Amino acid sequence: MKASQHPTRRRLAGGLGAFVVAEVIAALILAAVVGWGWQILLEAFVVTNGLMGLTFGLCGAVIAWHRPGNPIGWLFIADGIGHATTAVATPISQLMVEADAPLVAQRLVVTLSMAAWPWSIGLFLPLALLLFPTGRLLSPRWRWAAIGIIATSPLFVLEMTAEGTAPGENLPPGYLKISSYDALAPLWTITELRNLVALALAITCLTIRYRRADEMGRRQLLWLLLASVIAVLFVTPWTFVAGTPILVLLAIPLIPVAVAVAIVRYQLLDIRLVVSRALTWALLSLVAVGSYAALAAILGSLISSQVGRSAAITVLVALIIAPILPRLQRLVDRALYGDRRDPALVASRVGRQLSAGPGPGGFGGDLPGVVAAIRSALRFPYVGLIVDNTIVAADGTPPVDVVPLDLEYGGSAVGSLHVGLRSGESELSSTDRSVIGLVAVPLAVAVHATRLSDELQSSREKLVSAREEERRRLRRDLHDGLGPTLTGVAFTADAAANLVDTDADRARELLSTLRSDTRLAIADVRRLVDDLRPPALDELGLVGALRQRADQLSFRADGTSIQVEVAADGLPALPAALEVAAYRIATEALTNIVRHSHATYAVLALRCGDDLEVEVTDDGPPNGAWRPGVGLHAMRERAAELGGQFEAGPSPTGGVVRATFPLERR
Repeated sequence: MKASQHPTRRRLAGGLGAFVVAEVIAALILAAVVGWGWQILLEAFVVTNGLMGLTFGLCGAVIAWHRPGNPIGWLFIADGIGHATTAVATPISQLMVEADAPLVAQRLVVTLSMAAWPWSIGLFLPLALLLFPTGRLLSPRWRWAAIGIIATSPLFVLEMTAEGTAPGENLPPGYLKISSYDALAPLWTITELRNLVALALAITCLTIRYRRADEMGRRQLLWLLLASVIAVLFVTPWTFVAGTPILVLLAIPLIPVAVAVAIVRYQLLDIRLVVSRALTWALLSLVAVGSYAALAAILGSLISSQVGRSAAITVLVALIIAPILPRLQRLVDRALYGDRRDPALVASRVGRQLSAGPGPGGFGGDLPGVVAAIRSALRFPYVGLIVDNTIVAADGTPPVDVVPLDLEYGGSAVGSLHVGLRSGESELSSTDRSVIGLVAVPLAVAVHATRLSDELQSSREKLVSAREEERRRLRRDLHDGLGPTLTGVAFTADAAANLVDTDADRARELLSTLRSDTRLAIADVRRLVDDLRPPALDELGLVGALRQRADQLSFRADGTSIQVEVAADGLPALPAALEVAAYRIATEALTNIVRHSHATYAVLALRCGDDLEVEVTDDGPPNGAWRPGVGLHAMRERAAELGGQFEAGPSPTGGVVRATFPLERR
């Protein structure tokens, strides 16, 4: 449910956040009253507890305000209250000592100061990490982990408060005291291990969530990863190296900030880029610390002066780090972004795939290999190649956010490359676009070439099919038409020969029938020849044949006339196939005018420039859109067979039929 549907919870979250702020402000004011300076505030952990209280409390309030149903916000508020309470109780206890307040009250405040913050570290923080980012456990089996953290959290509180010693000079001990505290040392060791186990469980849970998460979930988890890397980087020296400044603990507040951003505004920044830089500096810091320790051990026996030894170590560490930084950055960037800093390498990989043999799907070039090479080289979760609304090749699993990039050839789109955004990214960076733009040029050429190859193959199949269909038609016409006629002629001739001496009259009748059948056979032969190629084209040429046909169509069946003008002068010699197509389209268009139009005038124009254009217009009244019939389909197919364009339909001045054919120039 939306946050606006929980006004009571929102008011509670805001009130608790304000309470935390009030505690921290009170702590600073009371510390000033006591007269504590900055160093005492640090040593008493007022600064660290106050800042942790502010960040956990305010970030928890923000989460609870926007996501009141998510328990992480309320756990962070409780965490912040614990730290802030310790921060404010510390100067209060000092004030009470100076004011000689009742010892009972002093011990109560000291107990509160000592017992408030362990709950934050031992209970609220690990439980929140276990529930991150959804506020629910990963599975029912993880319920026992949550129960274990809750049940064992008092042990850490007792470890921090039950020793019975005073927390500071002139301060009384708290009320929580175990007389056999030292004898329970194994229990306190187990408690420390318990804290490590709780942290390990939280990290394991987060790792499993990352592997199972969708794109949005991974972006959220990357925010926490960034904060955890920085916090561990700073806190680890404080744990193991004596004399580490307390200020390193101020890295811990990055965790609630990162969690709040991840839950409320996970698309605020390109978290992948931030993680890249953080990992680089983390690795560099480890190298610097390791180098410093190694050089200190080596030079300790060679240089006696402390100042000289420190200066030498500093110079040598700087010399070691200077060349390592760019190399570390390249290694981290390559792990996260692939080879996008080396566009030539990416282009060479794509080129090798393009020069490979045909891949599946009927397309030339190994387009699936090209897509896989782009995805592998740039570490994208998904790359798909779309041509004519069909996925030609794809590699990876499509994430939530996919960016389509057009592939253009000759100024027109021939396809598109769909790129899935990496975890933590909200859009493609300019670097990614530059690299993809580099490989998109040869990829677009390959897609265009494979499309032409596919169209050529389709055209070949259509030509073979048309040739076989024409052969089948000729066989049918010869077998069913001319064949029986010639068979009858042969029988009639035999019969006439047998009767010429015995029955001359009957023989003459048979000869008359023979003459008629022969003429029919000749007509069938002429019809077959005309279907293959009109004889008028060979006898009169294209223009003459069209004028002859125009004269034949000057009168309709009802006796009305139509004037047909043929405008075609200066035509060059045309290929035979082009002549036949132009003749068939023009005569079919004129026939349709005579049959279906009320026009009184028609113009057949042939123009020849870079293309051959055949245009037939008439002055018939418009009668709505034309419904495609057999004639229009046949004209369109004839134009397409020769790579031409065809259009037909009504116009403001009458009907228009136009076909354009490309001319081969030598």
